[in-house]
Amino acid sequence: MTAVPSLAEFESAARSLVGVISHTPALPSRALSDVAGVPVVLKMENLQRTGSFKIRGATYRLAQLTDEERARGVVAASAGNHAQGVALAAQALGIPATIFMPIGVPVPKLLATRGYGAEVVLEGETVATSLRLAAEFAERTGAVLIHPFDHRDVVIGQGTLGLEVYQDVPDVETLLVGIGGGGLIAGVAAAVKEAAARDGRTVRIIGVQAENAAAMRPSIDAGHPVEITTHPTIADGILVARPGAVPFEIVQEYVDEIVTVSDDDIARALLILLEQAKVVVEPAGAVGVAAILAGKVTPQGTTVSILSGGNIDPLLMQRVVAHGLAASGRYLTIRIPLPDRPGQLARVSELLAEVGANVMEVMHTRHGQGLQISEVILQLSIETRGAEHTELTLDTLRRAGFDPIVVPD
Repeated sequence: MTAVPSLAEFESAARSLVGVISHTPALPSRALSDVAGVPVVLKMENLQRTGSFKIRGATYRLAQLTDEERARGVVAASAGNHAQGVALAAQALGIPATIFMPIGVPVPKLLATRGYGAEVVLEGETVATSLRLAAEFAERTGAVLIHPFDHRDVVIGQGTLGLEVYQDVPDVETLLVGIGGGGLIAGVAAAVKEAAARDGRTVRIIGVQAENAAAMRPSIDAGHPVEITTHPTIADGILVARPGAVPFEIVQEYVDEIVTVSDDDIARALLILLEQAKVVVEPAGAVGVAAILAGKVTPQGTTVSILSGGNIDPLLMQRVVAHGLAASGRYLTIRIPLPDRPGQLARVSELLAEVGANVMEVMHTRHGQGLQISEVILQLSIETRGAEHTELTLDTLRRAGFDPIVVPD
């Protein structure tokens, strides 16, 4: 059994990272506070160097290597944040680094990892394949494999974020942390709980998973890490099929509650963060906010949600914003069968203008399965002000004799 890191170890790690990482801000959110009914503070780790918390664990892990291990170099596998964290840490410490990344990794993450001086090997379709290849490389060359979450030093490094939260928000009572492999929440939970215990206080730690990759809850129920079948999720940063053995033991002891959120929940959270907080966050970094907005948690006292990363591909951001608008009832696509005669398109446009619905895209076609010679299909993408306005828009079209069919997102 792995010994739980002590508060002294977390504090020593924090001192060693001064000048390497940024002390990211903790900012109150009025919009989320109104939703939760308690003060909500956002810990902006999306503003960290390399754009995520991963630089903490990677730097501390590499700093603990012996001179002989450093000379052999390090190897890691990742589709993004861990890759950048290891690459930058290795560059700062003068350690050769090789990073295996899957084919199809977002170009900004690939370029950033190379920009930090690492040798990048693009091979395999998934991160699991890249991790296997990295392990084989380590066996073949003697390079030290740097696991993204399943190592005690990585957990200690990530736990320095917990110390910052407790320092920045000393009255914190509820803390929301995303869960993938468990390295972040294990370190943060242990650091915060131990710091609070020293002061005679308690802090409630809630882990949040994407429902398509929720491996920690069944592992807790089984009493040991179990592997689940995952499904695609926009929160690819926490798409992990099996928790790490090291963080699992700590999570089992220190985390009070685990909840899951859907991709729709996450998309809504990203939209709120973009519109209300004016911050760009990657899907995995927004799961705590998603849990608040979806009513999956009941915050008690001052609540902190960690925005763990901000590395989102611009093309994904475009899709996620559209998805978030749809999930919030503010964007929909409809198909309307129309008789093929003059004035029909103009009449639909007039009705939409009357109710204040904004037409974003129009497709008018005479070609389609099941269409009669005298029929056309009008497909419209429309922006509305929310669910009530959407229903008003649809009802207005129906009362005018049209039959709008909502196209699933």
